[in-house]
Amino acid sequence: MEPSPLGIARPKSLTELVTERLRARIISGELELGQKLSEARIAKQMEVSRTPVREAVNRLESEGLLRVEAQRGCFVFEVGPDELGQLCDARVCIETQALQVALRTDPRGLHTALSACVEDMRRARAGEDTSAYLAFDTDFHDLLVAGSKNPFLIRAYAAISPKMAALRNRLGRHIDHMAKSFEEHVIISDCVRRGDAETGLEVLVDHIGRKEGTYWELFHRKTLREANDKG
Repeated sequence: MEPSPLGIARPKSLTELVTERLRARIISGELELGQKLSEARIAKQMEVSRTPVREAVNRLESEGLLRVEAQRGCFVFEVGPDELGQLCDARVCIETQALQVALRTDPRGLHTALSACVEDMRRARAGEDTSAYLAFDTDFHDLLVAGSKNPFLIRAYAAISPKMAALRNRLGRHIDHMAKSFEEHVIISDCVRRGDAETGLEVLVDHIGRKEGTYWELFHRKTLREANDKG
């Protein structure tokens, strides 16, 4: 149930439910990047008509998770190295600004949210639950931006967050990447606690802006393999 503008809970529409389920399948990696989707098959699997499926596809296309091509059909998004680099550049702009604003306006609230998320990540690592860890990784950055309380920054980040979550689930599972990622999340949270904006920003930029290491190696390796398969 979702609240209405009057604060009265209302049931989600079929379109909203289908959108959520389809988005989750894309982000989790259940649906492959570039995979062609059948609206009829999705409607049958979810036991709905094709109308809410078509509307869900339109919504997810606007989020960048699906690509619709005339005469060809609907496909899960794909990214090349240039676009991945551009996504990282956009994240640097949005997240660093959000961190600076949050540190000025509500550093205690931001630290409370981030530290709780770090503990969730710690427990997921201890339990070797990689999927949960990566979901908390996504939450950490969503919380960081939300901490700015700036609706324009929040909306700008929402435009790329689902796509980054989908890429994270496909490329962020390497043990070395997760170890370094966790260490940096801990440092960023601690910098917020101490009010150390300079170090926090430096680590954040390195964390989301680097274009090297296991994450990028896995991306380029996967891209090359897919190109060879198509060839």
